[in-house]
This record gives sequence, C-alpha cells and structure tokens, in this order.
Amino acid sequence: MLSNLSISNYALIDSLNVGFEHGFTVITGETGAGKSILLGGLSLILGKRADLSSLRDKNHKCIIEADFDIAQYGLVTFFEQNDLDYEETTVIRREILPSGKSRAFINDTPVTLDVLSQLGDRLIDIHSQHQTLRLTENDFQLKLIDALADNKKTLEAYSNTLKTYHHAEKELQRLTDFQDQANKEQDYNTFLLNELEAAPLEEGILEMLEEQYEQLNNVELITEQLSKGNQLLNDEQIGVLNLVSELKQTLSKLSGFHSKYADLNSRIQSIAIELDDVNGELQALQEGIETNPALLEDVNTKLQLLYNLQKKHGVGEISELIQIRSTLSEKVSETADLEEKIQSKHKEVTELKIQLKKLSATLRNERNGAIPDLKKQLEKDLSQLGMPNASFLIALTDSETFKQNGMDDLSFLFSANKGSEHGLLKKVASGGELSRIMLTIKSLMAKYEKLPTIMFDEIDTGVSGEISNRMAVIMREMSKTMQVFSITHLPQVASQGNQHYKVYKSEEAEITKTDMKQLVGDERVVELAQMLGGKEISDSALAHAKQLLN
Repeated sequence: MLSNLSISNYALIDSLNVGFEHGFTVITGETGAGKSILLGGLSLILGKRADLSSLRDKNHKCIIEADFDIAQYGLVTFFEQNDLDYEETTVIRREILPSGKSRAFINDTPVTLDVLSQLGDRLIDIHSQHQTLRLTENDFQLKLIDALADNKKTLEAYSNTLKTYHHAEKELQRLTDFQDQANKEQDYNTFLLNELEAAPLEEGILEMLEEQYEQLNNVELITEQLSKGNQLLNDEQIGVLNLVSELKQTLSKLSGFHSKYADLNSRIQSIAIELDDVNGELQALQEGIETNPALLEDVNTKLQLLYNLQKKHGVGEISELIQIRSTLSEKVSETADLEEKIQSKHKEVTELKIQLKKLSATLRNERNGAIPDLKKQLEKDLSQLGMPNASFLIALTDSETFKQNGMDDLSFLFSANKGSEHGLLKKVASGGELSRIMLTIKSLMAKYEKLPTIMFDEIDTGVSGEISNRMAVIMREMSKTMQVFSITHLPQVASQGNQHYKVYKSEEAEITKTDMKQLVGDERVVELAQMLGGKEISDSALAHAKQLLN
C-alpha cells in the first residue's frame, strides 16, 4: 500500500508531504484546485514519461518520492530478477532535472522506466476517465474474464509458447530468405570455391614459389657465378684453399712461441674448416643446378594464378585467400544443408502451432466456464447501483489468428433497459452507466488480482443521489481487503472515507500553488456542507453533512 507521498517543485506544487493509511481514502477539492496535478505526480512514480513543463521552478529539479509497504505482496522474486535490494518498505523516487532529463530509483538503485513501470503495475492501479473508455475494448474485457477464470497458468503457458512460435517463424523466414538468395549465389560461390581449392594455397607458398622462380629463371647466371666461385677456391696457383693451406702451415710454426700466435693459428684452422664446407656446398650446388624450362613454366603458372586470385579478391596476403576459401566453403556447405534445416524448422513451427491451438482451446473452455458467473455478478451488482434491467450477452468465437491472449474473439454486448437491443458498450452505454459498470468490474477484479492499491479518479461522474451512495459503499467494501482512493466531487462518496484529504489552491506573493491537507472533525463537516450547498453554508447543509458522516 501507498504509505507516504512527497512532491516538490512539480507544476503548482511547491512542497507536499502526506501520509496515508490502509482503508478508504477520499480526496476532494474544487474544480481546478490541482487534483489532476496530484495524479500526474503519482503517475511519474509509476513510470510515466516527463518533460520540463513539469517543473515549477525551471532552475531546480523536481523530486517525487513514494513509500510503499509491500511485505504482503510476494514481490521478492521481482526484486531479485531486476537486481534490486528488497525492502518491506520500498521507496520509489523520480527526479526531473532542469536539463529535461529524468532519473528513477527503487530503494536508491537507478532503474529504467520500463522496470519502474513493471513494479508500478503491481503496486497501484490508477483508474481514470481514459481507463473507463478501455472498458469498451476486448482486451480489457478478456482480462476481466481471465481474472474470474483464474487461468493465469494457462495464459503464461500460451504466452511463452507464442513467443517461441514467433521466434521460430522468424528463423524459418530467415532461412527461407537465405535459401532464395543463396540459390542465386550458389553457382558463383561454388565456382569461386573450386577456383581457390585448385590453387596451391598454404602459408609461405608465395615466397617459396617466388624464390624457386628466381633460381630457375636465372640458371645461366647462377651456373656462371658458381663456376667462378669454385675456380677462386680451387685454382692451383691463386686458389683460396691453397693460399689458406700455406697460411695454416706458417702460423702452425709460430704457435709454439706465444699464446697470441697460438690464437691466430686456431682462428685460421677454423677458417680453413669453414672454407672446406663452403667449397663442398658450392660444388654440390654446381652439380645440382640444371636448366628446367618445364618446371620454370609450372612455377610461373602457379605464381600468376596466385597473383590473379589476390587481385580478383582484392587482398595482398595468401592468408586472406585461405580465409575467403574457408568462408565460401561454409556458405556452399550451409546452402547444401539448408533444405534439411528448413524442413526441421518448419516441423518445429507446425508443432508449436498445434500446441498453441490446444492451449487456446483450454483458455476458451476456462473462459466459457467463468462467463456465466461474470454475467450473473455484473447484473446483480449493477441492479444495486440503480440499473435493475442491466443485461449482458457475452460470447467467445474462434479466431483465425494467434493473439497475445489466445485465439478468441469476444462479443461483449450490453443493454440497460428492458426491450432494448444489446449493443457494444461504447455505443449503447452512457457515461454514468460506464462509470457504474467500471466500478462493478473493478470490485470484481480486486477479489481476484489482489492489487495492493487502487485509485479512482472521479469514477462517480454522471451519477448522484442514492446511486452515488451505493458506489461509495462498494468502494468502502473493497477497502477492507485493499487500499482504496477516490477523487470525488460527490459528498455521498466523500463521507464514506476513513481518511479525507482536500486539495486546494492558495496565493502567496502573487504566486499560485496547490497544497493538500487532511480534514478531521469539523473541517470535514464544513467540506461536506460546501460540497452539498456551495460556499455559503446553511444550517441544513451542515446538518446533512453530519448525517452523511454518521
């Protein structure tokens, strides 16, 4: 229940802080006093969007804070799912900054408006004239039937299955669209893949082929230089090997005289060994070199193929061609397996459709079971509200489409008078009749939905006299199991409240502001008397006011 509401710098409200109790609370005030402002502020707490026009002083932020006692409402799971600290007295705060931005907090933890709205829907139901118009909508009417049918589990199962069905349908459509596109590209992708698979694609292949090409393409020059190198090493007169051999002998004779000579001898011995190795390898290379035009042509062909593929695919590295080959392979493979995937997904969609139809049939049976009781209760309660001949014709028919709440088309027809044809509520019910029907429906839903708090905004519009008194009694009865607020212009309703608040305007230094105070004792008698007879209070109005309170 709503235990406290604090509003500052909002519209005509400078600063307001008021506490509420369980039971039936009435709020009165002259037209234009600011009751709608109070509702607007409360709506912000429940997730409504705000703008700069909400600020009374554009240089300061607006803060609206509400305390809710939620210990009895099973909301622990909601707090856990949204990573919020659970407190039995939960504080919701909304701030609107001068910049136009707004922030929302639940127990001092920042939250999105979506989370705030979800929690707000489970804490308080604000009934407005706009919601009375919703009474004429099928979704609202079905919600009433579902409340009496107590089919929440079936609805949840249907809703979850519907989500899965829609997801499967989208995936089937994606696969089908992909198949259409893939079929157009399949031949080309296969051609590109075959072309890449035929090429010698591996890491380092380009460098290896380029090196091999350079050797084969310059075989004469290489042979000439290898021969020259061999001659320089092995010539009998000036060959390097002979000269080094003589140097070895010379230094060997000196090595015994000093360690320096010994080091030189050791170094020349190493050089001699290295030169022998070079000579051996040089001879082996010279013997292995040969002219091979066929191999040169083959290497050149491979190189040109790789160069062309790089140019064709707009890449500079062989590794990139390898990646393109892998991607094309996946596409071709996926296209090949696509028909099987589509058949599998189509089967899943068909099975989900069967499940949905079964759940829809269950929903219809549960609803049809609740409709007779709903019709009986509505007509009985409306009879007590001055509509003894109110009559409803409520029927369900099968829809061809899956809706969010089943496959039912609802016919919800009404007649207020004997002999009158039944028709749609929005066409045959007056404003006063709609108000009474809505109150009756809210009182019924309150028994099943266990909503902590409900606020009626002038639900008694269009009624007066004894009927308004009976509406007040219904609201007071509802308040035995929940917290009920009623914003009203009728003294008969206002007199039934356990608490009575008045919203009023005042002027200070030529600035108008809205405030709110609780009325007790004679203050309440005076307020009721003014509601009965105007500002000029007569003795009869006072007597009537006291009689209403008693």
